[in-house]
Amino acid sequence: MGPLQPVESLLILHAVAAACAPWLVVRLGRASFALLALPPAAGFAYAGWTGWRGLPARESTPWAPVAGLELSFRVDPLALLMTALVTGVGVLVLCYSARYFPEGDEGLGRYGGVMVAFAGSMLGLVTADNLLLLYVFWELTTVFSYLLIGSDPQSRPSRQAAMKALTVTTLGGLAMLAGFVLLGQAAGTYRISEIVASPPGLAPAAVVLVLVGALSKSAIFPFSTWLPAAMAAPTPVSAYLHAAAMVKAGVYLLARLGPAYGDLTLWRAVAVPLGVVTMLLGGWRALRENDLKRLLAYGTVSQLGFLVLLFGAGTRGAALAGVGMLLAHALFKAALFLVVGIVDHAAGTRDLRELSGAGRAMPWVCAAAVLAGASMAGLPPLAGFAGKEAALESLMGSPALVGVVAGSALTAAYTLRFLWGAFAAKPGVPPRPMHPTPAAMSGPAALLAVLGLVLAPLTSWYAGAMSGYTDTFREAGHHSHLALWSGFTPALLLSALALAAGVLLFLTRAPVARAGAALHVADSGQLFWLAVRRLDRFAIQLTGFIQRGSVPDYLMLTLLAAVGVGLFSVVYGGAPHVDVPIVAWQRPEQPIVVALLAAAAVLALFSRAYVLLALVVGLTGYGTALLFLAHGSPDLALTQFLAETLSLVVFALVLRRLPIQPVRGRVPVAVRLALGLAVGVVASGGGMVAMAARGTEPVGALMEEAARESGARNIVSAIILDIRAWDTLGESAVVIVLTLGVTSMVFLRRRTFAIERSLAGHRTEERPHWLAATLPRGQRALALEVVARLTFHTVLTLSVFLLFIGHSGVGGGFAGGIVAGLAITVRYLAGGRNELAVAVPAHAGVLMGAGLTLSAGTALIGLLFGRAALEMLATDVSVPLLGHVHLSTGLLFDLGVYVSIVGMVQDVLRGLGAELDRQIDAEETP
Repeated sequence: MGPLQPVESLLILHAVAAACAPWLVVRLGRASFALLALPPAAGFAYAGWTGWRGLPARESTPWAPVAGLELSFRVDPLALLMTALVTGVGVLVLCYSARYFPEGDEGLGRYGGVMVAFAGSMLGLVTADNLLLLYVFWELTTVFSYLLIGSDPQSRPSRQAAMKALTVTTLGGLAMLAGFVLLGQAAGTYRISEIVASPPGLAPAAVVLVLVGALSKSAIFPFSTWLPAAMAAPTPVSAYLHAAAMVKAGVYLLARLGPAYGDLTLWRAVAVPLGVVTMLLGGWRALRENDLKRLLAYGTVSQLGFLVLLFGAGTRGAALAGVGMLLAHALFKAALFLVVGIVDHAAGTRDLRELSGAGRAMPWVCAAAVLAGASMAGLPPLAGFAGKEAALESLMGSPALVGVVAGSALTAAYTLRFLWGAFAAKPGVPPRPMHPTPAAMSGPAALLAVLGLVLAPLTSWYAGAMSGYTDTFREAGHHSHLALWSGFTPALLLSALALAAGVLLFLTRAPVARAGAALHVADSGQLFWLAVRRLDRFAIQLTGFIQRGSVPDYLMLTLLAAVGVGLFSVVYGGAPHVDVPIVAWQRPEQPIVVALLAAAAVLALFSRAYVLLALVVGLTGYGTALLFLAHGSPDLALTQFLAETLSLVVFALVLRRLPIQPVRGRVPVAVRLALGLAVGVVASGGGMVAMAARGTEPVGALMEEAARESGARNIVSAIILDIRAWDTLGESAVVIVLTLGVTSMVFLRRRTFAIERSLAGHRTEERPHWLAATLPRGQRALALEVVARLTFHTVLTLSVFLLFIGHSGVGGGFAGGIVAGLAITVRYLAGGRNELAVAVPAHAGVLMGAGLTLSAGTALIGLLFGRAALEMLATDVSVPLLGHVHLSTGLLFDLGVYVSIVGMVQDVLRGLGAELDRQIDAEETP
């Protein structure tokens, strides 16, 4: 693994800028958007440099090769086009945002950071050459678009629109992920370029799943409902996400996989009809909208249907027309969205029924809108005309041609309606007063509109530049070429016919509107929320039927399912052949410990008191630690012993709120005993079957060598901090989430963000004394206070020793964190909840978050030094007075685990200890 490569550097630059955005906005205000535009500008410069240097450009960095995951990027003509659009339009939108939002807007820092993060995610998406990596960026765009659409959390329409977009695109993304896995497994690789070059055999399920993801992202029928609702977002968000970036992700995926699957009947049967339907429905709805922004939204839906149709046709000519329209659409639609923002900013409304005479008040803005609108309608000599001509020519002889001509007529009609509604002087509608428009707002819109005119004569050169992509389609289809003028052809005649029909539709807009009202069908947004409510009701009913509030029942169902799976495998799969040597025991103490464990487990079945039950269950845990020790695993034994001790503390805290005698279970003891034995047999048998079915050499023999390579003398430490560091990081996150979930249930009505620090009877300005006798006299335990005073600092020192010794001896961050937590527990038991606040002044959530961040942050250290993420780096230094010191990044990772565990224990004590204390005191106070 070498140094950072260009695309990786650009992604990191976007991430850093996004993280610094709130700070920059606080310091510089709206002027900070000039700095935030630098990462996308660098991406645009990279696109130009790469195009000049030659294509394709490849980058690859191993990430998790065993799982088929690598940071693999590839820039070919299609990726270069999308990179230029995503970054170039991103720069202009960020500059536009600097004057769109008022100075001092409290959400400006958040908006700027999320916008830059979204731009980086789109850059990663269009350059990724690995299906799994593409999915990661795909979902990042989903999350960031949710935050951008819901920019105003106080607005209900904004929240609903964000949730609708998140729901639709996430469900589609999950389907797409399943399709990616099927494709990758069938092809034997997750490299997109290799799959396209040599696609696996017919995989209809994979193709359909990928199409579902692409169509939902690009708002194709029946997933169109989320895009018009997303117009609740600020206008710059719509100009970026819904013209040049997010909605193009699905189109890009179809374009990327089209050379491999475009000639499949299934591919065309799904993409082409849905594209035609979407184009027609979107155009028809645009004719009925009075809000300029929603009019453009439905127009975007229509144009996306057009693009999906072209890339779904699977021919070289249609793909050439598709890349032409891809460029033209980004330019004219982003420009028109920015124009809507200017009109709204100047006039205070987007309702075309209330606007009149804006063209005279803003002639330059009107000119930009006319230029962009003409390109959208397909008028010469603009880029939209060249793309539409190529599309009509490529579809000659196809049934879809009729739909495209009809859709083009609708496009011309709603374009005229937009321009008339925004800028024309209307009889009976008084002109609205207009605020002046800053050049920083009108400039980006004008530049995008002019580019549609300037680039139109270069379409022939552009077609040649894109030939490296379009030539990968195996089927040529009807002859087509991308040019500003192709002569008098049938395509030109159809284009003129569509324009004439569009003008007629506009001139007869009143009867068309009446016909639309007569043909009104159920609103897609209402159908969406109806479906959500029905699904929610079904989920509640199903949950109520399955979950009756009995934890023993849940556990029994889970265990029965495990036994059932084992029996099903034996009955229908046959008894497996197990060729594993079975040894009763290796050391004489092992059967003794097992007998004690079995006796404790049986005793737990007959225990009638919760306290005795907790102690007996604890004995099974301590016995397991002894088994680890007997097998020569002192590190595991220490961890098990400490974890069991902490579990007993949790039991003790919870038992204060439970009756002394447990309620008799409904399941007989014999049934529970039989179920336990069955689970044991299935688990043991499954383990032996897994061992017998092993097809490769076990890695145990390599552990010692791996530990030496990482510089660790403790093999367990080498495993959890280097070899399986990702597992450790994931488990830390799971433990933190579990802790927060459990303790949050205690705060159903009252969630405290800090433990009370007031000490009854000691309200002074001085810092309270350590163990200041804050408990009532009858609740104090002097012996425990003395023990706490004598052992607290010693035990904390021991925890730090375990942290540092873990790399070369028995210990580690997990064990050290539990020891520190037990020291805090003793101090809490001695001094009560007020003492807990003094013992750990930091908030538990801060500690857990800081620890997890520190552990995850060590992944970047390896990348900065040209190594794998989370790979352990070590060095030896000489320190005065200390002598030879061995330093390792594993220590930083372990320190993060240590801090996380301390925060977890504090949160447990805060929820199950301090909060329960407060509730008990409140109940006892008359």
